[in-house]
Amino acid sequence: MYQDPRLQYVTCAVAGNTDTGRQGATHRMAYWEWNDTGDLNHPHVIVCAHGLTRQGRDFDVLARQLALQARVICPDVVGRGYSDWLEDPAGYQVPLYVADMLAMLQQVHRAAPIGKLDWVGTSMGGLIGIGLAGEPSIRPLMPAPVRRLVLNDVGPTIEPSALARIGSYVGQHMLYGSEQEAVAAMGQLSKGFGPHSDEEWLALSRPMLRPEAGGSVRLHYDPAIAQPMQAMTPEMAAAGEQLLWRLYEQIDAVTLVLRGADSDLLSAQTAQSMAERGPRARVVEFAGVGHAPTLVSFDQTAAVLAFLCGA
Repeated sequence: MYQDPRLQYVTCAVAGNTDTGRQGATHRMAYWEWNDTGDLNHPHVIVCAHGLTRQGRDFDVLARQLALQARVICPDVVGRGYSDWLEDPAGYQVPLYVADMLAMLQQVHRAAPIGKLDWVGTSMGGLIGIGLAGEPSIRPLMPAPVRRLVLNDVGPTIEPSALARIGSYVGQHMLYGSEQEAVAAMGQLSKGFGPHSDEEWLALSRPMLRPEAGGSVRLHYDPAIAQPMQAMTPEMAAAGEQLLWRLYEQIDAVTLVLRGADSDLLSAQTAQSMAERGPRARVVEFAGVGHAPTLVSFDQTAAVLAFLCGA
């Protein structure tokens, strides 16, 4: 019988500058911890980090399977799920998320030492993983180096058409008259996730909703997470891409890239470049899926399990 995850919190600092808030400010980040190993101090830790508008319960299906062999940590990135919202929306960017994850890993390590660390990142969660695994100045602060890295439908080059598509709905249509209405609307926006049964889609959707008065529901995240994306110029995007490639080429973790064959965010060309540069990732594609694979179906979970827990 699988155990339910434990909801935990870590207090994260916010640097005192114009980009991320006032001096001394803090926020709490929530994370879900799974462990069915029978050992509360199991040394193998796997972090599963979600995409831009999602939250940590996206990984329930995968986490239940991984938790038989490791402690599995699924954060709600700040501004999402049960985590705090930032006072300054300019902080909703990867550098702050990387700092938060470092604080979380240090807290997990204090509770029980991390002997082996792996990272599974979907979309934005993959960019956070690139930052943690690829930035040399962070490595001395990590409880353990990232051993294996799964980048789920994301890479250093992000297609502009996908950014435009995502930007068209992030922070919009936050309130719905009922759960049924919200689930249907999210299904329309998330066709790239690929086919799911009604039961699977409901399980993916319910953690995205919060009840409001009169039976209505709202989406779980701070709509202000869209502001940094809206403020991005082509020059900023080009500089960010160059930085991400530099970080990627410094990764020494064994790396697996998962790609939806119909993805509009991670092109086949970028995935091929990722196989040839830096850690020379192995690339696995899933037919009939766009951005991004949900890691719910058997073929998707099996690829991750074999990579992280195989010989």
